Amino acid sequence: MTAPIRVLVCDDQALIRTGFATIIDAQPDMEVIGECGDGRTAVEMARKLGPDLVVMDIRMPVLDGIEATRRLAGAGVEDPIKVLVVTTFNLDEYVYEALRAGASGFLLKDAPPAQLLHGIRTVATGAALIDPEVTRQLVGKFAARIRPADVQATEPALTPRELEVLRLIADGQSNSEIAATLVISQETVKTYVSRILTKLDLRDRVQAVVYAYRHGLAS
Repeated sequence: MTAPIRVLVCDDQALIRTGFATIIDAQPDMEVIGECGDGRTAVEMARKLGPDLVVMDIRMPVLDGIEATRRLAGAGVEDPIKVLVVTTFNLDEYVYEALRAGASGFLLKDAPPAQLLHGIRTVATGAALIDPEVTRQLVGKFAARIRPADVQATEPALTPRELEVLRLIADGQSNSEIAATLVISQETVKTYVSRILTKLDLRDRVQAVVYAYRHGLAS
């Protein structure tokens, strides 16, 4: 048997925090190792307990989820801890900043329990997760911030097919959707995604989306 996914739950609303913890603890492959209600405590507990993943709210007292995420998973952090952001607002102006801070996933609090559990499992494996429709809305609303006006479109060292896959990732398409669009297998899509991340020195699909918009490769 593999070890369960060790989860730290951070949300300033006690009912939501308890609800998440109850759902997660009921899974045979997961365990909640701690709960807290602000970002500073989340950072302290994460460094002490070493969870596999932190379920993180954005709007919290003392230290918000963005800065807490940056301290746990941001660039230059030694032994970063994976963060799954769960928030009330699908177009929250802070969501993009949280993803830039190092979060590996983003879900809405009104998502069904199965989606939350899927998100935890996905992020825990090292993959990234953003609901495709949320991705489209998010980058659509904040395109000006993601791609400054003075940044010219650039062509990275990718093949034409890799560029095509990158643009579809930026459009919020999943591997299965990309496979259907390009009429190729999901395994082939996974290979392309891996090559793209390696060539561009990106951590995951979240960073790929940000890269595509910042460099004028998506609209």
